[in-house]
Amino acid sequence: MPPRLNPTLRQRRIGTELRKMREAAGLSTGALSRDLGIDRTQVSQIEAAKVGVSPERLRSFAAACKCTNEPLVDALESMVQDRSKGWWEEYRGTVPDGVLENAELEKTSHELRLWLLTHMPGPCQTLSYASAVFGRIFPPLPRHDLETRTAFRMQRKADLHRSPKPTTIFIYESVLWTRFGGAKTLKEQLASLVEDSELPWMTIRVVPFDVETFPGAAENLTYAFGPVPELDTVELESSQGPTYLDAVSELTSYRHIFDRTESSALSESDSRDLIRKIARNL
Repeated sequence: MPPRLNPTLRQRRIGTELRKMREAAGLSTGALSRDLGIDRTQVSQIEAAKVGVSPERLRSFAAACKCTNEPLVDALESMVQDRSKGWWEEYRGTVPDGVLENAELEKTSHELRLWLLTHMPGPCQTLSYASAVFGRIFPPLPRHDLETRTAFRMQRKADLHRSPKPTTIFIYESVLWTRFGGAKTLKEQLASLVEDSELPWMTIRVVPFDVETFPGAAENLTYAFGPVPELDTVELESSQGPTYLDAVSELTSYRHIFDRTESSALSESDSRDLIRKIARNL
């Protein structure tokens, strides 16, 4: 079977975790390949997600690395056995791969925490607001690409609303004032945000301007909880596309960042009051 050209986010994560197992055991690719009875090139390809791994090979890999974290191995086996294709695959080739991975991360996570500094959270964006956000990209997107990105954003939102999961969103107050699409679009967006804040599975809290110190990160963040803590993922958003972090030290750091942000945010009720107040002032 030829090597994969575009491994998915899930496939890459399986390979990353297997590499972490090997490194934690102090084994080289050559030493592990001898233990498994395979070519060292195959070990490298498995870790790089260029080729797949069977459940049996996964457990042999874990045993050779003396990994005793059974919940992690079980979770990885479930990931290996999941051969389903997500709805986002129909957009492959029409939107950037990084955008597809955003949807995959949302879908496969068990819980989400978001910190927004520049624009409304994707799961809450209205059609007009989303179109305005994509419309500010420079150089401007061709009309067809703009419409495709917007449609993809709306499908991500619809998918999350069909299959909801606990979602906590922290929004810096500046986001509530930034007029993507103009005052009318923003006013409609703020009204929609209030409605979303009353959903039983969604928590929306605003970090106001008057906090004593800036509590959050300096970029938009998504913390996606996996089936076990070792499989959590942090996504950093940038104009060059998303960056995904999964090192234990990084995950720990960003959990602390979210805890600090939570301590500075208004309550849900006070957040709704502030959103309504800003909408009235537009």
